[in-house]
Amino acid sequence: MTLFQQPKAYRPATTLVHGGTTRSNFDETAEALFLTSGFVYASAEQAEATFAGTERHYQYSRFGNPTVAMLEDRLAQLEGAEACRATATGMAAVNAAILSHVRAGDRVVASRALFGSCHWIVSTLLPRYGIETAFVDGADLAAWRAALSRQASLVLLETPSNPMLEIVDLRVVTSLAHAAGAIVVVDNVFATPLLQKPIELGADIVVYSLTKHSDGQGRVLGGAVLGREKWVNDVLQPYIRNTGPSLSPFNAWVLLKGLETLALRVEAAQRTAGSLAAWLAGQPEVARVWYPTLPDFAQRALAAAQMRGSGTMVTFEVRGGKQGAFALMNALRLIRVSNNLGDSKSLVTHPATTTHLRIGEAERARLGITDGVIRFSVGLEDVEDLREDLAAGLAAAAASIPCAPAATG
Repeated sequence: MTLFQQPKAYRPATTLVHGGTTRSNFDETAEALFLTSGFVYASAEQAEATFAGTERHYQYSRFGNPTVAMLEDRLAQLEGAEACRATATGMAAVNAAILSHVRAGDRVVASRALFGSCHWIVSTLLPRYGIETAFVDGADLAAWRAALSRQASLVLLETPSNPMLEIVDLRVVTSLAHAAGAIVVVDNVFATPLLQKPIELGADIVVYSLTKHSDGQGRVLGGAVLGREKWVNDVLQPYIRNTGPSLSPFNAWVLLKGLETLALRVEAAQRTAGSLAAWLAGQPEVARVWYPTLPDFAQRALAAAQMRGSGTMVTFEVRGGKQGAFALMNALRLIRVSNNLGDSKSLVTHPATTTHLRIGEAERARLGITDGVIRFSVGLEDVEDLREDLAAGLAAAAASIPCAPAATG
């Protein structure tokens, strides 16, 4: 295979279509799909040289695959990272980024506002292996300073966070982390590489669930870890090679196709999200809305300073707690109930009973995840159809609560 040489560094939308393209001797237009577990060698000597590392040749699809490599190269170009490794899922990416780096006796500091499974890794899994962990409120710089006033090995955070859209000041936190001897791992799923570049803001490692916006059509699972080439090759790659969280070549091919439309999808969904967030904020059945462009969003200035847009996710709290939230969700006909996000189809979930159930009631309360909170992943439908569906849901929420304000539609 030969590398398609780009004549210059293209802008993101072009990179999403052409970045990392390789072609076989057949000169195919679309990326080739290499559904193979292994590879053959011209001789026993070539096999020996390949395993010794003196000759570059594909060995086994758990270690590397041409289709997966195209995805990794495209993502690295888009992110502005030196290297990338793809994984089977987003959680495999988070797990690999952490466990490849830390060892017994190390210390990990994390933002409290993490996706439920990420929170479990920090709170439950790492301590089993003798790794000290500490949580801080992501928006509290004084808390970061205190936590990073002594040595640490790794800092993990999401910004914007799932589901409350908390923004962490990456420039300040990465500076504090580096002074404490830690690398910084940022889960950038909500922002996507189009709307935020954590490496430009000081982060060392960026992780993604490619299942979300990168595929964007609810088809396959995938994840990615991006960072400096030396760290990826010397620290991450041995872990991935020997533990096997490898991405299927078929899923990599589907993700390559998804990336081609990522810029268009994010732009359209973001435009709709902003419109609906402003509309929801004016509805009497809604207690509060979280979206970075809203006037009452506490970190509006910080979001504008480190993000290129506000994203496709809207979080809002329905009056009436769980009863009101469930009534709204059950009344929806266009927007579907799902724990996925970043899809072409609009989706809602109830974090307190799904994605963040197992972090516990007390931790949810600290994060502001009440029983009335709904996470809304905005898709590509017509904004008016979505508004009408939400209005019907809000009317159902109001009707479910005695003496609730009447719905306005």
